[in-house]
Amino acid sequence: MINYNELGVVNTKQMLSRALKERYAVPGFNFCHLEQVQAIIQAIVETKSPVILQILKSDREYIGPKLIPNIVKGLVEYAKDLGLEKPQIALHLDHGDTLELCKNCIDDGFSSVMIDGSHLPFEENIKLTKSVVDYAHKFNVTVEGELGVIAGAEGYKYSKISTYTEPEDVINFVSHTGCDSLAISIGTAHGSYKFTAEQCEKDERGVLVPPPLAFNVLEEIERKLSDFPIVLHGSSTVPQDKVKTINLYGGKLKDAIGIPESQLAKAAKQAVCKINIDSDSRLTMTASIRKFFAEIPYEYDPRIYLAIARDDMKEVYKHLISNVLGSANKL
Repeated sequence: MINYNELGVVNTKQMLSRALKERYAVPGFNFCHLEQVQAIIQAIVETKSPVILQILKSDREYIGPKLIPNIVKGLVEYAKDLGLEKPQIALHLDHGDTLELCKNCIDDGFSSVMIDGSHLPFEENIKLTKSVVDYAHKFNVTVEGELGVIAGAEGYKYSKISTYTEPEDVINFVSHTGCDSLAISIGTAHGSYKFTAEQCEKDERGVLVPPPLAFNVLEEIERKLSDFPIVLHGSSTVPQDKVKTINLYGGKLKDAIGIPESQLAKAAKQAVCKINIDSDSRLTMTASIRKFFAEIPYEYDPRIYLAIARDDMKEVYKHLISNVLGSANKL
């Protein structure tokens, strides 16, 4: 068994507690390849931000479970080499679906895990989440639970519709599970296609604007569950300039719509102290590479085009940290 302290990472308790108190959100950035996570580390060094590095079950299988601890240990040293004396980095399992998977990740040095029982009946969700908490807390690993169903694809899972979190359920869920943070559903969705065109309205520029998040639900949860870390999943903004570039160079991302930055910034000023974003970097990398090959079709050295994509992803991460989530200079 690997203790996460050996990797140089921390659990999420203190970083989320501070974020909740000072009203900003810690970024939960997913990664599945080296250039992506290099961009994340470069961004947090340049912005002096904490970060939660997130890995889905499918990411873990893609990378290789036994590679992850060594990669993450190296990333902590990489952050230090770039000038961040005391990086605040958590290693988090995103959307764990079984106790066994959560145990395996904890044993491999993860400092935080999410157990997603939101698709189960309420009492079964409590039972599953508590079983993970009981194991994780033996090793001072933090646990994120989820109430409410978030639409879209995440890893190997897909839900067609969202079901808002019931504020009346949150106290019961948290008190009976002992989870350290709670992911809720207030209208976000996984992936790049979060809303249909029919759900949106066009602004004066003809741009599709999605429906607002259910802040009334968030505010009621905040009243019920005072001073408790709340998490938003499915919060990619889906930058329209990246979508436009992808489509310009052969892509077919019709009506790919994300969460407006202003909505995320508003949530970060309330009880939401962790916001998960994944698709923005995927879109950015795809846009960079499509553009590169269209303009320089004779190039074949991946170090060239992947470096450009890495730089582009870094700028997106920096923008989110500094201008949306508010976590810059919070170390």
